[in-house]
Amino acid sequence: MKNILFPVALALAGTSAWAETTVQSCDRDVTFDSVPQAAISNDVNLTEMMLALGLSDHMVGYTGVSGWKTLDAEMRDGVAALPELSARYPSKEVLVGADADFFFAGWNYGMKVGGEVTPETLAPFGIKVYELTESCIHIGDKPKVSMDDMYNDLLNLGRIFDVEDKAETLVAGYRADLAAFTAELEADGEPPRVFVYDSGEDTPFTAGRYAMPTALIEAAGGKNIMDDFEKSWATVTWEEVVDRNPEIVVIVNYGDVTAAQKRDFMMQNPAFAEMDAVKNDRFVVLEYVEATPGPRNIKAVKKLAAGFWGE
Repeated sequence: MKNILFPVALALAGTSAWAETTVQSCDRDVTFDSVPQAAISNDVNLTEMMLALGLSDHMVGYTGVSGWKTLDAEMRDGVAALPELSARYPSKEVLVGADADFFFAGWNYGMKVGGEVTPETLAPFGIKVYELTESCIHIGDKPKVSMDDMYNDLLNLGRIFDVEDKAETLVAGYRADLAAFTAELEADGEPPRVFVYDSGEDTPFTAGRYAMPTALIEAAGGKNIMDDFEKSWATVTWEEVVDRNPEIVVIVNYGDVTAAQKRDFMMQNPAFAEMDAVKNDRFVVLEYVEATPGPRNIKAVKKLAAGFWGE
């Protein structure tokens, strides 16, 4: 991994001292010889990473939000000056037409393996891609998800956009906040068994070993019942969920089906009547932007801990 800045003494030439940086993006090394000036981010959580680093002036827009999600007040204010270029995944034409020079996306976060928009298809148009670390499991091996996945993305964005000090300060703050919180967390007894319910009635879409909620649940003192599921976000069967008998269900809130409707579906379905989470009505709701890698992950851990261990 070559996450290096090369300061160059070019004072006599009157040019910037920032010359080049290389970051690792999934299985690729991506080199930037200048700071991107026309960036596009896909999805609400990736866009919030850009905003947390103060990069809106380097952006020409964002994609992939309103087709599935709504923006809260904090997010609306952050992107007020930016156009949404595509309500769902952008086409290659959308990105090229915006004269983009950078696309921050991930696999199943704006890009699909073998799809129209990939680092390889965008390269001929001068659009460099940085891939969300959590999503790298879709194209190769990676370690089990951890909070470091999110920290890594912020630090790499800091290098790419020449705001490395800001990124390091931000990540150090997140680490300190989380460490202080978990040190005082009164997590007595066995970790509660937790199931992540994203969507789906016939078959549930959930978070496996490589999806961010597994790291959030563990930080909050719980255990994802699907942490041996060698997937990121994927579909399982309800039979598997019932057999593993979660004590708590974490609902991811977004889309046309509300969190309340998802809870009602589980509470009213006779097949789930003996599930501990249903018997005891133990549900915790995370907004999509909290459950996916991004600046709200520390808040998400605290919300989960309150649901796991609070009275």
